[in-house]
Amino acid sequence: MKKLISLLLTLAMIIVFSASSFAASVETIDLGDEETEEAEEAVEDEAGEALGDYHIGIVTGSVSQSEDDYRGAEAFQAMYGEDRVKLAVYPDNFTEELETTIQNIVNLSDDPEMKAIIVNQAVPGTTEAFRQIKERRPDILCIAGESHEDLPEIGSAADLVCNNDFVARGYLIIRTAHELGCDTFVHISFPRHLSYETMSRRVAIMKAACKEFGMEFVMETAPDPTTDVGVPGAQAAILESVPGWVEKYGENSAYFCTNDAHTEPLLKQLLKYGGYFIEADLPSPLMGYPGALGLDLTEEAGDFEKILAKVEEAVVANGGAGRFGTWAYSYGYTVSAGLAQHAMNVIDGVSELESIEDISKAYQVFSPKAEWNGSNYTNADTGVKLGNVFLVYQDTYIMGDPGYYMGSTKVEVPEKYFTTK
Repeated sequence: MKKLISLLLTLAMIIVFSASSFAASVETIDLGDEETEEAEEAVEDEAGEALGDYHIGIVTGSVSQSEDDYRGAEAFQAMYGEDRVKLAVYPDNFTEELETTIQNIVNLSDDPEMKAIIVNQAVPGTTEAFRQIKERRPDILCIAGESHEDLPEIGSAADLVCNNDFVARGYLIIRTAHELGCDTFVHISFPRHLSYETMSRRVAIMKAACKEFGMEFVMETAPDPTTDVGVPGAQAAILESVPGWVEKYGENSAYFCTNDAHTEPLLKQLLKYGGYFIEADLPSPLMGYPGALGLDLTEEAGDFEKILAKVEEAVVANGGAGRFGTWAYSYGYTVSAGLAQHAMNVIDGVSELESIEDISKAYQVFSPKAEWNGSNYTNADTGVKLGNVFLVYQDTYIMGDPGYYMGSTKVEVPEKYFTTK
């Protein structure tokens, strides 16, 4: 009996020492060094084995509405396997099918192995879905990418929210247009989008920035693709409207639309009739450009350096050099995959949930050469920053021969814009 007790005590000491050593190895990771990045990967592998198998769920729009978001989810699933990563899609007409949207998100929590659910874009209904999930499964991480709901509201239900930086970009897009020689900025949207705080505040910031840079700001209305006209009707309206807009506002006018489905026809007509396009609402070389240019990117799928090169070549060939921009890596693609990677890193114990450095590290797995910047969301009414809500953006790339980055991530946005509304 004494020998048995002695053996058990020895084993206990070994287990405690091993656990302490593993915890120490996690805490001493240095993200800026190549050797320690390799060490981190090893720690992540060890953590995954130690914690056992678990599932990650990603909910996106369909290919017709949000292809980049969906492809990013697919890429993450391909990396870790269909048995571990579960995908779901909400309806195209999510505003009219709210209950279906909520249920599609909540259904993922039925899986007893589910540990994190990411929704990108977090359309209306996501907040309610997260609340229902937390009531039944408080252990599941609920993460929202590109929320359509008010950020303080969804931030009260989600563990983490990451949106594009509508504050900084509202200023930087106008600044870029000014630097390229534009004298007019045309904002294209519809009432549903303009009711969102993120978009209404960005409009106010864009107006103020246009005034600062001596540019005219114009708002044009286009059909909402989630209404009866659908995506085809909304796109047809853009095709019909652009020639008249360019004639009215001149070829030194820059255009911006708030809806993904509007982007392709807008690009197609601007290439033909003139005008500038700084970047999409959710920028990507895949956002609108392949369809507008008639490109087959099957061979380049998943390789954004090759995708950008092929898109840029076609833009230049169509006379668009110096007039069309993007982010080198797809925002929607990176958010779907990057937030899932961040969730996995947090579950494995190698990342902190509310760390912009750790979020950027996860994003850079899928955008290795991109420069990112960002900050916590600030409530314009109260001036309070939300610790679990982040706004991020990537540098703007202008396509040409050769193309060039605008250095947007290094520009200091004037403080007054952070409370403009």
